[in-house]
Amino acid sequence: MSDWPLLSLVTFLPLVGAGFIFLFAQGGGEAADRNAKGVALMTTVLTFLISLVIWANFENGTADFQFVERHAWMGGNIDYSMGVDGISMLFVVLTAFLMPICILASWRSITMRVREYMIAFLMLECMMIGVFCALDFVLFYLFFEGGLIPMFLIIGVWGGARRVYSSFKFFLYTLLGSVLLLLALIYMYFEAGTTDIPTLMAHGFTAEAQTWLWLAFFASFAVKMPMWPVHTWLPDAHVEAPTAGSVILAGVLLKMGGYGFLRFSLPMLPLASDQFVPLVFTLSVVAVIYTSLVALMQEDMKKLIAYSSVAHMGFVTIGIFTFNTQGIEGGIFQMLSHGIVSAALFLCVGVIYDRIHSREIARYGGLVNRMPVYAFTFMIFMLASVGLPGTAGFVGEILILVGVYQVNTWVAALAALGVILGAAYMLWLYRRTVFGELEKDDLKQILDMNSREIAFFAPLVILAIVMGVYPGPFLDVMHVSVDHLIQQYQTAIQAAADGAGPSLLAAK
Repeated sequence: MSDWPLLSLVTFLPLVGAGFIFLFAQGGGEAADRNAKGVALMTTVLTFLISLVIWANFENGTADFQFVERHAWMGGNIDYSMGVDGISMLFVVLTAFLMPICILASWRSITMRVREYMIAFLMLECMMIGVFCALDFVLFYLFFEGGLIPMFLIIGVWGGARRVYSSFKFFLYTLLGSVLLLLALIYMYFEAGTTDIPTLMAHGFTAEAQTWLWLAFFASFAVKMPMWPVHTWLPDAHVEAPTAGSVILAGVLLKMGGYGFLRFSLPMLPLASDQFVPLVFTLSVVAVIYTSLVALMQEDMKKLIAYSSVAHMGFVTIGIFTFNTQGIEGGIFQMLSHGIVSAALFLCVGVIYDRIHSREIARYGGLVNRMPVYAFTFMIFMLASVGLPGTAGFVGEILILVGVYQVNTWVAALAALGVILGAAYMLWLYRRTVFGELEKDDLKQILDMNSREIAFFAPLVILAIVMGVYPGPFLDVMHVSVDHLIQQYQTAIQAAADGAGPSLLAAK
């Protein structure tokens, strides 16, 4: 099946679904809304099934790009080129997996402009999957930036009271960083004569050029993750976004920054990546500790989970820049597990927000008395976020800590402090909302989760546990590609140290 255009199919099928809704779900009324929801759900489910077919036919024993598609496009060595390796494969599956859940989560909560909402989500899915499949830098950039538009609309049209402010803040932060990414792209094209990503990986830019290119990449990917101190757009975006918008923002869009480091910064700019390790470690440790302390002070559930996302992404960047197998695999696994767990936590907030229309922690208490199924589900994801052994959150964190301990024990110790703080704010949130006496009158009438909500939580619960108990299938996919990435990095560093030109390593 490697000869089939599976990556183009999984990328652009959501766009076909969006076009179908635009053409055939015309008019207003419940019938048109129901048709738009049905088409969106069927399209996202079919896209997920195709992603599983790609995973089933993926060969774990090679670091080469697979399912490669290449066609002449713009000329000048700028081609339509698609392919996946062990680093990008699972992100395609994660994106396709979360999208049907987003559609189900929006089934009743979105009542205004339903047709446009479903089209925006399908367009966003196309752009996100395209980011992880693109093997041409120009194509990657178009997908990377194209995702801003539907997300801007999702927050700005269907968000909360401060949705316009939050959507513009999100757009301007990410766009500003991406301008520097575009400048780096143009320089690399004139330097290497191509925008083909595998060719750029092997080009060998000078040490001075790597420094400036790395900083340009960092400006874009750090905002996208987001890293401290360019994280301030994230809490506002999460608070104002509809539930499904928060799910996809935390589950997939934040991962594009980490993926950018793995796909561009480390393999293309190894000398600069080595030079800037202290900077990355410093910003990451600050993010882990500072944002965890800020999360402890939050009174809004969405803001608390948003700040926890910044802390978890700090773990990811620590793992990526350890340049060893445990750290990088831990960083990738942490991104995958965070995509599941944080998405589920935002869904948990959405469930009770749909009933009470409040995200204030003090507004709740004693929910276990009326919503035992919800309390159990919330507990699973709270413990996974904390990193309890046997859950998805544990595997990534322990691998990262093992990896960074081999590089810098102080960074490992400070990162471990973040784990403790993470347990503090998540347990505090759970105790305030779920336990205690059921005192408020409206909470005494609240109903437990319905069948639709159980349907989209069930696969998330299963995955959160399976990834924690049996992480092998996920680690096996990425292992060879990660080893190849590390080998490329070590070869470049060694060549510089042996005198193949002035090196940043020698300067250190």
